Amino acid sequence: MEVGGFSIPGEVVRIREDIKSMRIRGAGSIARHGALALALAAERFPGGTLEEFLRYIEAVAAFVRSARPTAVSLPNAVSYVVSRLKRGSPQSVEEARELVVRAAREFVTYSENAVKTIAQLGARRIERGDIVMTHCHSAASVAVIVEAHRQGKVERVFVKETRPAFQGLITAKELAREGVEVILVPDSAVRYYMKRVDKVVVGADAVAANGALVNKIGTSLVALAAKEARVRVYVASETYKFSPYTIVGELVPIEVRDPTEVVDVEWLSENPGVEVLNPVFDVTPPEYIDAIITELGVIPPQAVALILIEEYGATPVFPELHVPHLDLG
Repeated sequence: MEVGGFSIPGEVVRIREDIKSMRIRGAGSIARHGALALALAAERFPGGTLEEFLRYIEAVAAFVRSARPTAVSLPNAVSYVVSRLKRGSPQSVEEARELVVRAAREFVTYSENAVKTIAQLGARRIERGDIVMTHCHSAASVAVIVEAHRQGKVERVFVKETRPAFQGLITAKELAREGVEVILVPDSAVRYYMKRVDKVVVGADAVAANGALVNKIGTSLVALAAKEARVRVYVASETYKFSPYTIVGELVPIEVRDPTEVVDVEWLSENPGVEVLNPVFDVTPPEYIDAIITELGVIPPQAVALILIEEYGATPVFPELHVPHLDLG
């Protein structure tokens, strides 16, 4: 495939397509694969000048970023690698290639270690005998639950099926493999079973500067039911899922996917008068979230903006921090 006048390696194209088609799922996994795609591209650079290499990496970065508009971990991972290439001021193609490969590997290691730290910190929030509910599939939230189970705290876990892609089945399988008692329930049963739950633990696709959570569609309903039942809601999220764009007032785009994920092509053709909408994510207001468990510590939603400024160099558009209103549509 050719992008920006450059031929993109087949391995990179496949990674992007796997991210776009959701064969690669979970914000952490998406981010790691995005970083590795740049390393592969650097290693497969066909040859040329340093200036051509830099333009080539920019083209590949834009190509990889475009796979998923909402999963902020992807552009953050790509920016992590590209920024280190620019800061390194390479003097040769070989030096530039080495900078990209090293930065990608550093990011992958950081990401994997972040999940381990989140698991340890998150397990402290689970008490002995707790019944937990989770939604969709997240490496960070699964790690928290598994670690708490190893410490003898988790009695059982309610896992929602998470339509239409059924990512909950992945979570149920992983938890059961670790010896956790799992109960898989339909999405529509969330309020019915919430009365039996002590804690909710979910992951994140993105977290806005005001602490709002952007996650798999249905997360906000879980949080709403938890709020009603006075059940604590914890978000397990690496800080590279925090959206730097929202700190200057930009909205988080909500991706709408193909209707054939909801109904088959034959049904669509037989019912042309029916519009099928398939939003992938929804937004949970910060007031429905008790705490966000990150690799830097357990923080209130209101602290997200501070981390974006202090750790990622994000700058608010006004002297006083502008907290955006997210578009839920």
